[in-house]
Amino acid sequence: MKRLWILSCVLSAACSKPPEPDATTSSPPKSTTEAAAPAPGRSAAPSAPAGPTDLAWDAPAAWQKSDNPSSMRKATYKIPKAPGDPEDAELSVSQAGGTVEMNVKRWEAQFDEKRGETQRDPRTIGDLKVTVIEVHGKFTGSGMPGAPPGPAKPGYALLGAIVETRPPHFFKLTGPEKTVLAAKPDFDKMVQSFRAK
Repeated sequence: MKRLWILSCVLSAACSKPPEPDATTSSPPKSTTEAAAPAPGRSAAPSAPAGPTDLAWDAPAAWQKSDNPSSMRKATYKIPKAPGDPEDAELSVSQAGGTVEMNVKRWEAQFDEKRGETQRDPRTIGDLKVTVIEVHGKFTGSGMPGAPPGPAKPGYALLGAIVETRPPHFFKLTGPEKTVLAAKPDFDKMVQSFRAK
């Protein structure tokens, strides 16, 4: 009788034991975190293409290189005045942040009583994207960013070129209108000479 009772207990324990997992059953699905992880050696997203950071150009021989009034300038040139104009024009070269649109608006804001619309000429010089602009009117802009406006100068013009390097390069020629217009062919030649360094 005692043996029957022991046998009964053993059988009952074997029946209540949970079944072993079947070797043919599929493994549980991976978590979404594991599934989204990139394969070893690959980045999650492609990096942005690198663009040039520095620029070279050929300045016209007639333009006189001057000392930079600020460490923010990369170069400064004086353009001799045309007959009848009160002063020389100036070309400043700088490199700073901001989009093309932001900087076009900033240059436009330096003119009161603008004559006509700002002329825009998008160009591609080699691998460089360049936006050339022309503005006419009463110039009130300062030569230095953040400085107060200078005295208003009627009959002025601006030729500008924004080169999409990282960060952008800015070529800004301002002066009496006749002098600026006379310098336009040389300005265009300089723009065509832009090249990455």
